[in-house]
Amino acid sequence: MLRCRRVIRLLQVPLHRACSTGANKSKGADNGGGTSTKEQEEDTHPIRRTFRLLGNDMRKIKEFFLPPENEIDNQLEYKKGATSILRKFGGDKGNPDEFQTHCDVLVIGGGGIGSSIAYWLKQKARTGLNVVVVEQDDTYAKSSVHVSTGALCQQFSLPENIQMALFGAEFMRKANDHFGPDIPLNFVPHGQLVLAKEADAAALQQSSQLQNELGARNQLLTPDRLRAKFPWLNCQDIALGCLSLEGEGWFDSWALLTNLRRAACGYGAHFVHGRVIDFQYQSQEDIIVSGDTSGSSSYQSLDKVVVQLADGSQRAVKFALCVIAAGSESSKVARLAHIGQGGGILQVPLPIDARQRHNYVISTEQEHVPSGTMSMAMTMPMIVDPSGTFLRRHGLGGQYICGHTANSAAAADASYFDAVIRPSLAKRIPAFEAATIVHSASGIYDYNVYDENGILGAHPYYHNLYLATGFSGQGMQQAPAVGRAISELIMDGQFRTLDLTRLGFDRLIVDKPMYEFNALNSN
Repeated sequence: MLRCRRVIRLLQVPLHRACSTGANKSKGADNGGGTSTKEQEEDTHPIRRTFRLLGNDMRKIKEFFLPPENEIDNQLEYKKGATSILRKFGGDKGNPDEFQTHCDVLVIGGGGIGSSIAYWLKQKARTGLNVVVVEQDDTYAKSSVHVSTGALCQQFSLPENIQMALFGAEFMRKANDHFGPDIPLNFVPHGQLVLAKEADAAALQQSSQLQNELGARNQLLTPDRLRAKFPWLNCQDIALGCLSLEGEGWFDSWALLTNLRRAACGYGAHFVHGRVIDFQYQSQEDIIVSGDTSGSSSYQSLDKVVVQLADGSQRAVKFALCVIAAGSESSKVARLAHIGQGGGILQVPLPIDARQRHNYVISTEQEHVPSGTMSMAMTMPMIVDPSGTFLRRHGLGGQYICGHTANSAAAADASYFDAVIRPSLAKRIPAFEAATIVHSASGIYDYNVYDENGILGAHPYYHNLYLATGFSGQGMQQAPAVGRAISELIMDGQFRTLDLTRLGFDRLIVDKPMYEFNALNSN
C-alpha cells in the first residue's frame, strides 16, 4: 500500500502542474475581464485537456485506495476499542412503527433462533442490509423459552452439536462484549452430570472421548468415585457418570432472548408482530432445478409473504431471501411454500412437530440433599438421570428445577409429577421423596420427528429460502451458533466458523439421519 501511494504521488505531481498551468492561464483576463482568444485556444489544447482528464482519473484512483482521513481515524478507533464499539446500540433505528414492504432478508420467527439470525446479520452488515423479523407471539407466552431451564451442555455424540455448544459457551463468556452489562445472562458454571446404566456406558465413554478431542473438558466417574464426590446420590444401578469440568452449566434463557432481540433492533432490524399466512411467487424461466422430477414447466421462486398483523389487517412484504425459523410452527409455514405438498423435491416435508414440555420448581426441607450445606449447594451440577429426569438447583434457598425429557400431552400438574418425575427423583436422591411443588409450567418446543436434530441451511429447491428449525429442545443454547451460521450462508455463501453441512435438508432427501445418543431436551 505504501508503494502504491508513492506511485500515485509521483504520477500526480506532473499532472497537477500541467493542470495548474492550464487553470492559471484560463484565469487571465483581457481588458474587458474575459479570457483572450489566444488563451482560450491554449486552454483547449488537446494535450492539456488530456492531462486534465488523467489528473481527474488519478484523483479517483487515490480516493479509491486511500479512504478519507476521517474514515482512517474511525478505523483506528475501532481497532483500539472494537468491543465497546461493537455494542453501541440504543434502540430501533428509524421509525419502529413503519411497516417494511420490502426487505433484503425476511426471518419468519423471532424467538431465540430468529433473533440470533437477525442479530448476526445486522451486527455484520449494519445499514447495508434490511432485515425484517415476523413474530406472531410478541410476548413469547407460548414460546419454548417459557419452559427453558437454560442448560448449557457439550455432552453430545455428534461433532456438530458439540461444536455449537462450545461456540455458545464462548459467546456467553463474552456476553458483555456483545450486549453490555445491562441484562446479565447469569451463567452458573457448575456443569452437568450425565449418568448411564450398563447398557449405555460404552456409548457414554465414546462420547466423552470425542467431546474432549473437540475441546470440551469432562471426566468419567465410576460408581465409587460418584459416591465419594456426591454422597447424597444413589448410584446402585449406575455404571458410569460423565461430569463436565468447564464451559457447562445453566443460564437465564429470557435474558439471552431479550439481549439478542434488543441488539438486533439496536443495529436496525425491524420486528413485526404478525403471522405469515401465505407466500406469493414469481416465475423465473431462466432457472432450471437439476434433478427436479415434478414436471413443472417453469420455476416459481418465493417473492413475497402475506402477513396478518395483530389488528387483523394483511400486508405483503417483498424479500430477496427468506429464513424459516418459526420453531414449532415451521412445518406449517413450510407447507405454505408447498414444501411437502408439491412434486419432485417439494414432496419431501419439513418434519417438525410441536411437543409439550413440563418444568417444575420444587422444594424440600429434608436433610442429606444437595443444598443441605452451602458448599454442597455451590458444587451441585445439573443431573441427567437415565430415566430421562433432569434436576438442577434454583438459587441457594433449597429450591430446584426439574423435568422429564419424554413427551406428554398431560398438563403440568401434580398428578404428572407424582406419576413420572417423583419416583425417579426419589430413587436417585431419596430425600426428594417428600418434595413439594412450588411452581409448574408447560410449553411447546419444536421437535424434529426425523432424527431429533436441527435442520439448518438452504432449501434444495428454492434458491432464496433457508431453514433453521427443529432443534428439539436444544434451541436456546445453540441459538448463537445457528444465527451466526445462517448469517455466514447469506453473506459469505458458505459456512465459515463451523461446518454444519451435515445438518442440511439434503439428509432428508437421501435418507441419512443424524442420530444423537445423548440429547437432553431441557434447555
